[in-house]
Amino acid sequence: MTRLLLRADASPSIGAGHVSRMVAYAERAVARGWEVVFSGRVDNAEWLAGRFGELAVPVLPSVPFAGFDAVVVDHYGLGELREEVNGAGALLVSIEDDVFGRREADIVVDCAFEPGPRPGDGSGELLRGPQYAPLREAVSQAREKRSQGRSDGERPRITVVLGGGAEWAETVSALLRALRDTRLPFDADVLVRGEPVVPEPLPGQGFRVTPPGPGLLDLLVDTDVAISAAGVTLLELCCLGVPTAVVRLVENQDAGYRAALGLGLAAGLGSAGALDDRATGTLEVLLTDSSVRNGLSATSMALVDGRGVDRVLDRVERAKAGK
Repeated sequence: MTRLLLRADASPSIGAGHVSRMVAYAERAVARGWEVVFSGRVDNAEWLAGRFGELAVPVLPSVPFAGFDAVVVDHYGLGELREEVNGAGALLVSIEDDVFGRREADIVVDCAFEPGPRPGDGSGELLRGPQYAPLREAVSQAREKRSQGRSDGERPRITVVLGGGAEWAETVSALLRALRDTRLPFDADVLVRGEPVVPEPLPGQGFRVTPPGPGLLDLLVDTDVAISAAGVTLLELCCLGVPTAVVRLVENQDAGYRAALGLGLAAGLGSAGALDDRATGTLEVLLTDSSVRNGLSATSMALVDGRGVDRVLDRVERAKAGK
């Protein structure tokens, strides 16, 4: 039996994206009959980490590399690990986002929409592009459900989701003001930690503010327009085909933000610190022009199909068989 160790962390400042990707790896590895262990913190991602319990995957604060066939690391704060992991008899699979989390590994995975040039560092196989995006099984199930048709609402349904970090409440407040200023009717579900300032809605508008939780995908099945950061959640939205307006929250999202716009996967709102009237104009177009929404949906679903983890684990099995 193949033994797999998953290493990542979550926190209010890091967000929950790294743990979300590890849940996807756990699901597909367990489906193959592998033994899986998760090592790291799950603060601020408890609703995601609950899936580990359902899969009978232990969640431990620290685990030595010895005794595993492969180690998947998804972490910006850890340095070089290949020598240590290989010395323990395991393959190192390293997930990186451009230069963030980059390290030498036996298998490197970068699921960016358009990965940039990568300098040689002695790494083995490079798996790059959104075809390797690690998406949870619930995302694929929601994609299927959404494709079967959505229930009609009286007003457009908007979901605002900027990851798990509480520090983005101020950005959420600015986005809600931009939504209000479209002067269009809508029902907006705002998933955010912290306490954003919610503007007084105009007639026909409504805001519901709740923390992120396990009901997100059910919500997205019937969402007409999403507002998201250019991180892990954007890949999930692409897989579902939800027309999305994207904001660049942090520096490491810059390449993904630009690529998403260039490929026609999302509409751009700009950076978190520089939202202005253009954001309102972009949202107005998304809410009123069905051809724009349909174009974003078709393009994104074609590029992100939800089978990324299996493509990576196939390579792990191949590499293990060749040892």
